[in-house]
Amino acid sequence: MLDKMLNIRGTLTSLATPLVMGILNITPDSFYAGSRKQTEADIEERIQAILSEGGQIIDIGGYSSRP
Repeated sequence: MLDKMLNIRGTLTSLATPLVMGILNITPDSFYAGSRKQTEADIEERIQAILSEGGQIIDIGGYSSRP
């Protein structure tokens, strides 16, 4: 079986073992209001929390494509 890889800015990351992903909601239409981060300080705090909890990938929630 071939090892699947992600190319993240030139760095190859193997998907042979699971990675932990944290969610960073920065949009006003996020489904859960308590998770929305708007200020730079709040965003930085959430990033540090994800990393300290073992997160290896951060998913930055984008705006909805709904009309």
